[in-house]
Amino acid sequence: MRVHFIAIGGSAMHNLALALHEKGDEVTGSDDEIFDPSKSRLMAQGLLPKTFGWFPEKIHGELDAVILGMHAKADNPELLKARELGLTIYSYPEFLFEQTREKTRVVIGGSHGKTTITSMILHVLHYHDRDVDYMVGAQLEGFETMVRLTKANDFVVLEGDEYLSSPLDLRPKFHLYKPNIALLSGIAWDHINVFPTFENYVEQFSIFLEQIVPGGAIIYNEEDSEVKQLVEASTHGIKKYPYRTPSYQVAGGITLLDTPEGPMPIEVFGKHNLNNLEGARWICQLMGIDAEDFYEAIASFKGASKRLELIAENNNSIAYKDFAHSPSKVAATTQAVKDQYPDRHLFACLELHTYSSLTPEFLSEYRGALDSADTAVVFYSPHAVEIKKLQPISEEQIAEAFQRDDLVIHTDPGSFKEYLFSQNFENSSLLLMSSGNYGGLDFKEVKALIP
Repeated sequence: MRVHFIAIGGSAMHNLALALHEKGDEVTGSDDEIFDPSKSRLMAQGLLPKTFGWFPEKIHGELDAVILGMHAKADNPELLKARELGLTIYSYPEFLFEQTREKTRVVIGGSHGKTTITSMILHVLHYHDRDVDYMVGAQLEGFETMVRLTKANDFVVLEGDEYLSSPLDLRPKFHLYKPNIALLSGIAWDHINVFPTFENYVEQFSIFLEQIVPGGAIIYNEEDSEVKQLVEASTHGIKKYPYRTPSYQVAGGITLLDTPEGPMPIEVFGKHNLNNLEGARWICQLMGIDAEDFYEAIASFKGASKRLELIAENNNSIAYKDFAHSPSKVAATTQAVKDQYPDRHLFACLELHTYSSLTPEFLSEYRGALDSADTAVVFYSPHAVEIKKLQPISEEQIAEAFQRDDLVIHTDPGSFKEYLFSQNFENSSLLLMSSGNYGGLDFKEVKALIP
């Protein structure tokens, strides 16, 4: 195939471009800006555009497909040329579906945990040399790219994101995959800029259920009340398999998972991750991996990139960074670190960075999210609020939302860094949660805090 990417530099888009290039397709692309790691990875394969910008002359009648990224606008010159020529234009998820029509599609959905669950499944399959196609939202140890597409593999495992597909296709991505096997991990309101009410957000998961191929299966977290209610009320002709958090213990900073062979130490920790693990076990079982083989493989799973990622540790202190930003993720991650190291002082820092987290109407959702921390810190940038063209938010609104009298609030990257580096982290756990970087914090420098 001859495929052109409009906005090739995105995390998902450049990985798909690399996957098609590896498969032997002819790939071209454009973007107005590309940063690392996308830039260096595209350059290594000869796919980096020679000049940044949009060039309608790159669009011609011999292209088999044009893939449109979310970064592109509806008036993009290349998009307009492609429409003028009547070329086939796909959103990212549309193209993935077209490439996997004849495969058994396994789709992992939910407001939280989907990247980790998908990563766990792929880790187990890779451990046992089971080759599958996949798309996952994080770089995994042992995997070259976040996307793989082949002609030969029978299964494809897809992380099912509920965000919009493209500037032309405003359907959530996971509505387009039509899974044979699906998982639903949890529902907690997110993406307020797209789904302005909780009811509207929940509706997207109801539609996801209806897209499962008749006779297919849904694996669902019955500990999540919204998921349980939604799945069990569905009259769609599919099989339903509930799961819940397996029993485990924490001893001396080590999590021990109860298995038929006895307690087994695992690398990941936190109730939410144990819940994710059980969902992954069910999916692997339906893909032909028995429980014994699953436990053998999952023992060595260290986590997905940016999910409770270890920065530094010594004998009595530890530092993690985590992608958590929505209220439910923040609460679960903070609780997990406190449970793992209950005798250490927990410094939990959260950057409010996403559209939802910087919206006054949404802030109240964070109530209690940092309650497990001994010291709770919130950072946000008024400049980021301005760039996103949102209403200004005050420190008073932040304090009111979290309902913590001792909440530490910083709005300047320099003052936040100065505060962080002035703390004593002896016998402490440091947790840095954000989908950003605190206005330019170098996480390599953070290692110096835990010598």
